[in-house]
Amino acid sequence: MSNAGMTQDAVPRINGVARPADAPRAAAADVPRTPSSKPAPATSKSNGHTRSLPEICYVLRRKVTAFLDEQPGDDGLLRDTQAQARIAMGVIEEALHRYGPDELSLAYNGGKDCLVLLILILACLPALLPPASSSSSSSTSTTTPTSTSTNTTTDPAEQQEQKPAPQNGTPSSLSSVETVPAPPQPLQAIYIAPPDPFPEVEEFVATSTREYHLDLVRYGLPMRRALEAYLGDRPAVRAIFMGTRRTDPHSEFLAHFSPTDADWPQFMRVNPLLDWHYAEIWTFIRHLELSFCCLYDQGFSSLGGMTNTRPNPALALDGSGGKAFRPAYELVRDDEERLGRDR
Repeated sequence: MSNAGMTQDAVPRINGVARPADAPRAAAADVPRTPSSKPAPATSKSNGHTRSLPEICYVLRRKVTAFLDEQPGDDGLLRDTQAQARIAMGVIEEALHRYGPDELSLAYNGGKDCLVLLILILACLPALLPPASSSSSSSTSTTTPTSTSTNTTTDPAEQQEQKPAPQNGTPSSLSSVETVPAPPQPLQAIYIAPPDPFPEVEEFVATSTREYHLDLVRYGLPMRRALEAYLGDRPAVRAIFMGTRRTDPHSEFLAHFSPTDADWPQFMRVNPLLDWHYAEIWTFIRHLELSFCCLYDQGFSSLGGMTNTRPNPALALDGSGGKAFRPAYELVRDDEERLGRDR
């Protein structure tokens, strides 16, 4: 989702969901800081049954915990991504403490950035759930990651509205107590579809909405009108999580918490991924083995509508005449991410 004015090799696939192959990692001299390749599961099924929302939250919590606990060694990209994830989770938890479930929503269009954000939000939800009785808990404990400063930024105009936020730099959702209480409320989400959406994107949005139990509303309207309609349909919503990064158009001066401009529908934009880089997004996705839209495996690095989006020319395979492309996760430079988008 853009923030203008409001300041956003063929592989097997199943219903628009990409399943990355185990391609060898490119040499550092050729493609530095490229996320490593790992296979991704296509469904959220466990032992033949679809996981409930609480199960999803705790599975993701354990995966994120393991990711943060992993020793990066000489892998600077992994270390940087871990640091970004800790900061993002601090921002998410602050938002979860400021706003109730009915007041929060997620801008979700099936893209890589909002997918990362969705996973981090769900991994944070267990911290807000009332613990079950100790006799009913059968889960194993996890190790709390090393505390790290979250460096949360807030728009000066909004600082007066802040509620107390967690003081511990370590995301509290990664505490050692792990119980499965009553199910959390499904996360509200808004999908503002372009006039000409890719069928693969539509299918991935539908698939991931079911998998992660989103309470998603789709609008085929221009952004301003869609937001007006959504806030009319969901008047309790006061804040919307957005997968905006500082390299996105009109986003370089945003803070983690930034209210919309006066002439736009009024809500708080929550931007946990603000300072993430492109390569860090893909490091997180592939390290956690997350399913993603299959178009990314076809050379698309930024997804819009069918008339203004094409495979990224920077990913074209040599000698293919622009007919074959490397997958999006092999791109490195932030400034090349939108080369396949009409500006």
